[in-house]
Amino acid sequence: MLKKEIKRIRFMYILILIIALIIIGRLCYIKVFAQEVYFERALELWARDAPIEGRRGNIYDCNGKLIVGSTLAPTVVCIPKQIKNKEKTAQVLSKILECRVEEVSVHFNKNVSVEILKPVGKKIEVDKAIEIIKSNLPGIYVVADTKRYYPYQHYLAQVIGIVGIDNQGISGVEYIYDEYLKGSSGAVQILTDAHGELIANENGKYKAPTSGFDVYLSIDIDIQVSLERVMDNAVTQYKADEIIGLVMNPKNSEVLAMASRPTFNPEFYQEYSQELYNRNLPIWKSFEPGSTFKIVTFSAGLEEKVFKLDEYFNDPGYMVVDGARIKDWKAGGHGRETFLEVLQNSCNPGFMTIGLRLGKERLFKYIKKYGFGKKTDIDLLGESSGIVFNPEKIGNVELATSSFGQGNSVTAIQLVNAACASVNGGILNKPTILKGIASNYQNGEYLIKQETPIEVRRVISEETSKTVASSLEHVASLGTARSAYIEGYRVGGKTGTAQIAKDGIYQQGKYILSFLGIAPMNDPSVAVYLAVENAKNTIQYGGVVVAPMVKEVLISSFSALKIPLQSGGIPLDARYWIDKKTYEVENYIGMERSKLGKVLSAKQYRIEIIGDGDKIIAQIPEAGCKIVEEGVVMLFTN
Repeated sequence: MLKKEIKRIRFMYILILIIALIIIGRLCYIKVFAQEVYFERALELWARDAPIEGRRGNIYDCNGKLIVGSTLAPTVVCIPKQIKNKEKTAQVLSKILECRVEEVSVHFNKNVSVEILKPVGKKIEVDKAIEIIKSNLPGIYVVADTKRYYPYQHYLAQVIGIVGIDNQGISGVEYIYDEYLKGSSGAVQILTDAHGELIANENGKYKAPTSGFDVYLSIDIDIQVSLERVMDNAVTQYKADEIIGLVMNPKNSEVLAMASRPTFNPEFYQEYSQELYNRNLPIWKSFEPGSTFKIVTFSAGLEEKVFKLDEYFNDPGYMVVDGARIKDWKAGGHGRETFLEVLQNSCNPGFMTIGLRLGKERLFKYIKKYGFGKKTDIDLLGESSGIVFNPEKIGNVELATSSFGQGNSVTAIQLVNAACASVNGGILNKPTILKGIASNYQNGEYLIKQETPIEVRRVISEETSKTVASSLEHVASLGTARSAYIEGYRVGGKTGTAQIAKDGIYQQGKYILSFLGIAPMNDPSVAVYLAVENAKNTIQYGGVVVAPMVKEVLISSFSALKIPLQSGGIPLDARYWIDKKTYEVENYIGMERSKLGKVLSAKQYRIEIIGDGDKIIAQIPEAGCKIVEEGVVMLFTN
C-alpha cells in the first residue's frame, strides 16, 4: 500500500517537472527567439491608425503653368478613450475651430478607435492647427492633410470642377480624371494600451501616402484669362443672363479656353447652388445658333455646287415659302447682291435660297456630318446632344428657317467644332481638353497617358474649305463682322443674332447675340466664340455687341500662340453696315392708338403694333433703350 502511494507521488512530481520544463522552455523561446513576433502582434492590438491623405495631383495648362494645386490644410483626429475631460476639450476645440461645442463633442462619444472631426476639423488653417497642438489636449491629434489651391479663383471653374471634403473629385476634370489625381492614403500609428491610454516611449509606424499624378490640359491659361476678363466686363456692362465662351484650335479641336457666366469659386463651392457648378454652358446649353449656323449651309451649298460665289441674287427683304412670309433682318432687304455678298451681309433670303436648292436630304446630311444632333464626346461631363429636325417630318418652311440658323438647337462646342472643320481643310475632329497625364512632365512627353487628335470624318473637300475660309475673311473685312477686323491679321468670322425660345415660343425682345471669329484665314490656328444671352441696354446685334469682345480675345491669342503678322489680307471697307444713327426709344405706354400717327411719322425706326386694342400697354424695347436706324419697336395694345 505504501509502495503504491510512493509511486503515485513520484509520478506526480515527474509530471509537474515536465510541465514546468515545457512552460520554461516556451517562455525562453518567446523571450529569446519569438520576442519580436509577439511584440509586433501586441503593437497591432495597441495601434490606432490616424489617416493621412495623399497629395492630390496638380492640374496644369498646355505650357506647364499651374491652374490648380494643393496646399497644406491639417486635419484634427481624436481617440475617444484618451480624452480625459470631454466637456473642457470640446469647449477649447470649438473656440479654436469657431464652431458650436456640439459639432465637436459628438465625435467624443463614438465607439471607435480613431475619429476624424469632420467637417469642422477637416482641412483647417495652419494657424488653427498650431493652436490646437499648443493646447496639448489628451486624445486630440493633428495630422497632415491638403486642400485644393486655385490661383485663378473662379476662372475655368465649371471645367475644372470641384473636390469634396474627402479628397474625391465631384465634377469636371477633377471627377473625370479622379483615378489619376487622387493618389493613395497613408497613416501614422498612435500606440495605446488595452484601456486606450497612450503608451509612453513607443513610436508607431508611419505609412507614407502616395501623391496623385498631374493632369495637363489643352487649355492655354493666358488665353483663358483674356476670355474670362472679357466675359466679366460683359456681365458688368450688359447685365447679361448668361454668357458662353469657347476658344479652340481649328487644326485638331483642342480646347484652348472655355468659360461660363454665371460662375463660382470652386474653393467655396458649398456657398453656391449645385446647378451652377454642374452647368458647363459651352457643352451643356443648347440653343438656336442664329446666323453663325450659316457657315454650315454656305459650305454645304458650295460642296454641292448649288450656287456660285459671283452668281447674283435679289433680296427684297423677305421670302415667301409655302405661303409663309419670312422676313430678312434688314427692312427692305439688300437688293441685288452676289452669293458672296449674301454671306457678307448675312442675308436670310439668300440662305433660304441655298437651303431650298439643296433640299432637305442634302442639307441635313451635312448638318449630321458636321456633328449636330450628337454629342462630340469631349472628355467633360454634362454634354448635350442638341436637337435637330428629322428631315422626314418637316416641310419647306422648316427647311428654309434651318438654313439661316433657326429651328434647330445646338451647343457651342458643336458649332465651333463644325466651323473649325469648315476652314481646316474639311476634317471634323473630336474635341478634347486633355493634353496628357504625367508623374514627371519633361520635354512635352507624358509618361502615363498622352492624348492625340482624333479625326472623325471628312465633311467637305479641301478646295471647298479654302473657299469657305476666304469667304469668311470677306465677312470680317467687308461685311457684318467688320468690328472684329484686326490690322495685320487675316480674320474671318460670322455674326449671330437669335431669338430665345421658351416652351416653343419666341420671347419678345430677348436674344442670344454671338460671334465666331477665326484667324488667320490663310492658316486657321485659333477660333473664338462668344454668345451673350439677353444683353440689356444695347443694340441687339452680334456684330455690335460681341464682335469687339471676340476681337480682344483674338489679339490676346495671337500673342499667346506667337502667331506672326500676316500679309495678303483683304483691306477693311470703312463703310460699316451698322454705322447708322441710333435713337433712344421713347415711352409709348399709355398712349392711344389713334394719336400715334404724327408721332410715328417723325421717327427713323419702325413701329409694329401688336393687337387690336386702343391703348398701348407694353413695348419692346423699353423706353430709354438704344435702337439702330430702321430697327423695330413693338407696341402691344390692350
